[in-house]
Amino acid sequence: PAFRHFQREFLLGYLPALAADWLQGPLLFQLLQSRGFLRSQIAALYSCGFASNVAFGLVSSVFVDRLGRKKSSVLSSGLCSVSCLLQLSQDFLALAVGRVLAALGTSLLFSAFESWYIHEHLEHHDFPGEWIPDTFSRVALWNSGLAVAAGLVAELVAEGLALGPVAPFLVAVPFLVLSGVFAGKNWDENYGKSRSCSKACGEGLRGLLSDPRVLLLGLVQALVESILLIFAFLWTPVLEPHGIPLGIAFSGFTASSAVGSALFRRGVTGRLRLQPL
Repeated sequence: PAFRHFQREFLLGYLPALAADWLQGPLLFQLLQSRGFLRSQIAALYSCGFASNVAFGLVSSVFVDRLGRKKSSVLSSGLCSVSCLLQLSQDFLALAVGRVLAALGTSLLFSAFESWYIHEHLEHHDFPGEWIPDTFSRVALWNSGLAVAAGLVAELVAEGLALGPVAPFLVAVPFLVLSGVFAGKNWDENYGKSRSCSKACGEGLRGLLSDPRVLLLGLVQALVESILLIFAFLWTPVLEPHGIPLGIAFSGFTASSAVGSALFRRGVTGRLRLQPL
């Protein structure tokens, strides 16, 4: 019972932030296009976000360990909330700042929350480490459902409200506020090891170079992510001229991804006993 209570406290803080993150995906290109920007300008705005994510990703773990994981989780919700509100602007510079803030908030989202949970699970509550996969399997299941629902909700509010494609960003704000307030009030603070950014980056670089398999895995992952980011930029201008509802298409993408993940798990752990290369 104590573990289930702790697990529920984590999910109630984490899942609203994940829902808000998914809500910002389906109509971003359409929103920027509705502001009258050229495709090259939209590409520049996307690149601002991608570049900020890469740059901050190098130091995010050190930043989170020093500031505190609970504070970093709350900060993630705050940054993403400001980013969503900036989407109301027609100004290119304001939208570029919004993309940078969204990248910083997302980087914290996928580092601070899980780091907080693992530390609390092992160090504070002293639960068995074997129970951690149970929590993250629940996160994965909920995250898949939230991703599919986000596309449907984005389409519904964009069509039903007079605000158009900016509506999903405004709907995301209450979820972010809920996540930040819940984590701020109900979570205990914890910290990681204090170390310099140069030392952390040096350790990561040595880890890459010391084992060719790690370096190869990183290169493959980088290529896969590159393909996904290119796809994220191109799918809207390809489908929109055909009148396809973008939110519904987004839900289809995420549902297919969830099915693929389920088939992979079944193939590896089921009767087939497939082995990844």
